[in-house]
Amino acid sequence: MQSAIDWNDAFRNSAYIPGSEVLPALWARNAEAYRASQPGFRENIAYGPNLRERFDLVMPDRAPEGLVVFVHGGYWTECDKSDWSDLAEGARARGWAMAIPGYTLAPEASLAEITAQITAAIIHAASLVAGPIRLVGHSAGGHLVTRMICDDSGLPNEIAARLERTLSISGLYDLRPFLYTSLNDALGLSMDMAVSESPCLHLPRAGAKLTCWVGAGERPEFLRQTQLMALLWCVYTDLEFVIEPEQNHYSILAGLKDPSSALIRALFDDR
Repeated sequence: MQSAIDWNDAFRNSAYIPGSEVLPALWARNAEAYRASQPGFRENIAYGPNLRERFDLVMPDRAPEGLVVFVHGGYWTECDKSDWSDLAEGARARGWAMAIPGYTLAPEASLAEITAQITAAIIHAASLVAGPIRLVGHSAGGHLVTRMICDDSGLPNEIAARLERTLSISGLYDLRPFLYTSLNDALGLSMDMAVSESPCLHLPRAGAKLTCWVGAGERPEFLRQTQLMALLWCVYTDLEFVIEPEQNHYSILAGLKDPSSALIRALFDDR
């Protein structure tokens, strides 16, 4: 495995997307402007004792239809919830609330601990917004929301019963390749840990509905992982697999801001 594939390069998105060096500052500016445009935007609602165990909450103009939880990516080591506030607009315009949790980053927290934090964030957000719940995650966030619907999910039954759909965008489902990357200096994965935290090596929780969404312009490893997840879970659960044309690892997120986009339709419309 190590000698055949350069696994560091396999997960290197920015190097293959022209102009990507300006994107983090652009994301932060767009998110800040969006927060300023939403008078009811609630920031830093605590769901645990650690500094990053906070979520932001965006409410629609009317009583919410339900709750969307969006979990950001960054290989479990980077980014902050405040970088993604504007991604709530598609859900908000559809009449749904959106919670955007932060979480303690590796190496300060292990992947198992991060997974437990996302579980706690969903439980607390669900106590603030009634109705059905839909989960969305991007990249490492796609991994985390998919872990919520695995057979060993820590979500209590009363919360799991409210989960209607999970949308994993450019998700990571097989963590074993990370053993052969420099990222593992921060992640600290062993083979046993990588297996335990890989959604594709679990069965889905009963009744789970999963959409695996990936851009046609993504790195081959993201396409492989999405295809692998779809292949392994389609026998057991309601699963949709979509390769969106002309989208890369970053551009694909713009669909969450548009209430009429294919991505938002996949999240909210019956299929």
